[in-house]
Amino acid sequence: MNKGKLLWVDDEIELLRSHILFLNEKGYAVDTATNGEDALEMISENQYDLILLDEMMTGMGGLETLSKIKEINPNIPVVMITKNEEEALMEEAIGSKISDYLLKPVKPNQILLVCKKFLEGKNISAQYVSKDYLQDFNYISRRLMEGPEWDEWIEIYLKLINWEIELQEHPELELQTTLDDLMREARREFSKYIERNYKSWINSTEDRPLLSTEVVQESVIPLLKEGYNVFFFILDCMRYDQWLVMEDALRPHFNIKKFSYYSILPTSTPYSRNAIFSGMFPSEIERYYPELWTHANDDETSHNRYEKELLEKLLERKRVYLKNDLKYIKLIDPEYGKNFEQNILSLIDHNLVAVVVNYLDMIAHSRSDSTILKEIAPNEQAYLSLTKSWFNHSSLLKALRTLSSSKKTRIVITTDHGSVRCLHGAKVLGDREALPNLRYKFGRNLKADEKQAIYIRNAEDYKLPKRGIAISYIIAKEDFYFVYPTDYSKYLNLYRDTFQHGGISMEEMILPVITLEPKS
Repeated sequence: MNKGKLLWVDDEIELLRSHILFLNEKGYAVDTATNGEDALEMISENQYDLILLDEMMTGMGGLETLSKIKEINPNIPVVMITKNEEEALMEEAIGSKISDYLLKPVKPNQILLVCKKFLEGKNISAQYVSKDYLQDFNYISRRLMEGPEWDEWIEIYLKLINWEIELQEHPELELQTTLDDLMREARREFSKYIERNYKSWINSTEDRPLLSTEVVQESVIPLLKEGYNVFFFILDCMRYDQWLVMEDALRPHFNIKKFSYYSILPTSTPYSRNAIFSGMFPSEIERYYPELWTHANDDETSHNRYEKELLEKLLERKRVYLKNDLKYIKLIDPEYGKNFEQNILSLIDHNLVAVVVNYLDMIAHSRSDSTILKEIAPNEQAYLSLTKSWFNHSSLLKALRTLSSSKKTRIVITTDHGSVRCLHGAKVLGDREALPNLRYKFGRNLKADEKQAIYIRNAEDYKLPKRGIAISYIIAKEDFYFVYPTDYSKYLNLYRDTFQHGGISMEEMILPVITLEPKS
């Protein structure tokens, strides 16, 4: 079987015949050239999968040949072979975009390894990916039947989203359908698990995960007590998988540590983000700080206008005293972001800077409203790709890189909730004046299928604000979204395949808290 075609360029090629025969026996087709000029002519006329290039040749040298090869075909992998161990030459070769570097005398197995890496690497990788995927698939399926606990749910969710990312690189394996089925099953079991356990979590401090109310206490306050200046970023509506595709851009600049927490319910900004800033559940905020909680509606501009004040109250209760005033910033459009990036160094001496970043939430909502964005990001994998593209070109990334120059600074990044791609409608009956959110509602006479939603008659059971004697809450499970019977088909189609938040799913509830420590 022909495993690939390569060209070996060396002015002493006759001395390498045993190596070439060895490669032929292993299934590789090898052409040879004794000088750069002949090699360039052969590359122009033939398709090669790999070039082995001697660095020291009479006539046109290896580096000059390399430069001209890249002009003909910039994507072809080139492995430089040389006797010269000088660091300057290595750097020059790497700067000229060689794919690998071998020192003479080369052994047959060294050449074989290079050929396997560049000519068979993807197939070999795919074989191991399939094997590892099957192992994890069986493990997750078994754990779902046995009933995971909260820490095991984090492990399961991280395995699932890592496979979502991994399988993007191997579409030829055609494993995505089985992963989608497994994710649906996990979502269903997770919703049942939350329905059974959530009420005990919020009324106890034992045998439960870290919740929204404890994020600042566990991540920000310890750093302040150690004497660091802290930038605390909340990226609204950031899923765990979105963070995983974003963090690669930060690895060259930071040591990255992270842990996981669970969002409170509903997984919506007015509840979950206020819980983070205040260290309290919504009913507690309403009870102790009524002036900082309003019932006007549940949009961000009303319920989240006192985030700075809530954070100040939390620091006061925990006896954390800042050297200067708390700085609170909300980035709501690209202009704000550019300003923030340009002025970031003026904030570096502040003891605590809290920054709310709305861009990911805007991407989620924009995709829901835009047919073009749905075309660009038709599924989870493409949605992650869109996230990565935004972050890699964002003013936020530039600001974080700037902060990496300050050793006395620590950066904490988290989110208030994630989002789930809603694919199934859940018919809801009740007062049409109920909250219009698609994943949770409160109002009078609300009814929905108990398989699709949790019904909350007594708000205090979930530490939610009481809104009147006849007011109840419903929270959607899995990937369901609420639709009223009137014009049911119209709204079912309108909101299908949109990213929403407020309900119960791993994507909305299991979230990262990241600490960035500058490397420089």
